[in-house]
Amino acid sequence: MASKLSPLLLRVAARSAPRAPRAARPHMRAFTAGPARRSDTLSVHRDTPDNNESIPFKFTPQNEKIIAEIIKRYPPQYKKAAVMPVLDLGQRQHGFTSISVMNEVARILEMPPSRVYEVASFYTMYNRTPVGKFHVQACTTTPCQLGGCGSDAIVKTIKEELGIKQGETTPDGLFTFIEVECLGACVNAPMVQINDDYYEDLTPETTKQLLSALKANANVPAPGPLSGRQTCEHSEGLTNLTSEPWGVETTRSDL
Repeated sequence: MASKLSPLLLRVAARSAPRAPRAARPHMRAFTAGPARRSDTLSVHRDTPDNNESIPFKFTPQNEKIIAEIIKRYPPQYKKAAVMPVLDLGQRQHGFTSISVMNEVARILEMPPSRVYEVASFYTMYNRTPVGKFHVQACTTTPCQLGGCGSDAIVKTIKEELGIKQGETTPDGLFTFIEVECLGACVNAPMVQINDDYYEDLTPETTKQLLSALKANANVPAPGPLSGRQTCEHSEGLTNLTSEPWGVETTRSDL
């Protein structure tokens, strides 16, 4: 009977047959080697002792003045357009974007809370759960994988130095570590973002020094490349634009 089936029906029947579990298919590999980031931490809220609606949140008087200035940037009927900067302000005050922060932003901007939840759950810059004092975000995309010593070495160093894995926080609440996608500093790879600052041109040694300095709160290096070069210039120093551009003085005199 099977021999009389058309080739198309045979293919459909083969695809609909039950498949063996992945463990029983050793020839198959995951598309990426990085750790999975479960989406439910981004899209679902579950009450916890430090994140539930019964915990009150109000902006400080100083931040209320900042919010008033932010709202002035938009037409009155579009004040909800200020949701992103106001959420960011709430996260900076509270430490993370809790459900109470989101509800207060919704009240101030006169918008449905669900609309605020949509924004906070879409953009990964809003931390939906508490993070440490130093939020260490290691870029593991292709340029950082290939640049310098490679991001794998940096990630390994961070895990060993802090004693935590991806998505965990140190027991003292000082560090939270995650892996992230491209942070846009590809020419200075490998790099990490810690809070608002970029640290670039990293090696395992400079990564250890950086984390130790943050732990001790002393001799913390300035953000940017830790290799000694300025911004993203050539590693051997400037190779072009080393003199005044031709015609600059003439142009200025004409003005």
